[in-house]
Amino acid sequence: MNVEYTGRHYEVTPAIRKEVETGLTKILRILGDKFETKVILAVEKHRHKAEITISPRNGPLVGLAQAGDMQAAVNQALDHLETQAVKYKTRWETRKRSARKTKEVKKWNGDASQQQDLQTSVGLTQKTSVPVVVHRFPAVATTTEVHLVRSDEAVAMRPMTLEEAIKEAHFRDRDVFVFRDPKGKVMILHRTRDGKMELIEAP
Repeated sequence: MNVEYTGRHYEVTPAIRKEVETGLTKILRILGDKFETKVILAVEKHRHKAEITISPRNGPLVGLAQAGDMQAAVNQALDHLETQAVKYKTRWETRKRSARKTKEVKKWNGDASQQQDLQTSVGLTQKTSVPVVVHRFPAVATTTEVHLVRSDEAVAMRPMTLEEAIKEAHFRDRDVFVFRDPKGKVMILHRTRDGKMELIEAP
């Protein structure tokens, strides 16, 4: 496992390394995929901060935490990262199932060899009759029920830079995050289906 450690006003001890790598092994089992890891451990005004970033194939996941001691901060960051990893895997599996369904629908709609067609003919007599192929298509739901939930978690209360907003969106585990940049412009971060972050500037 390739882990890059950075200590800011903090010396990374073997015990903390072991704690981090034990937690990452658990996350590795959840994702079932190799990833690069960056760990930043810092002490600021007697607060211990841990930032653990992993990079699976469809975009980074970040675990952020702060506590009275480094071990507690690391464990909280790993717990947060584990929650994100479970959601990431669920999203990934849902996309794969969705792709399979799309393939099946295309098979029905576009691939003539896979369509279950009925051969019939139209005409008054056998000599004047014309062969006609009748296609059968599967029923597809046209509407879905809308479920609205109001949330303050997706809106930043203070201005922040793009980098801070990305970290905050990861920390809060939001797919949509609204914030103002230092100049007061409204920006929206959106996590696309492939896991990448997209920036939308409001007019």
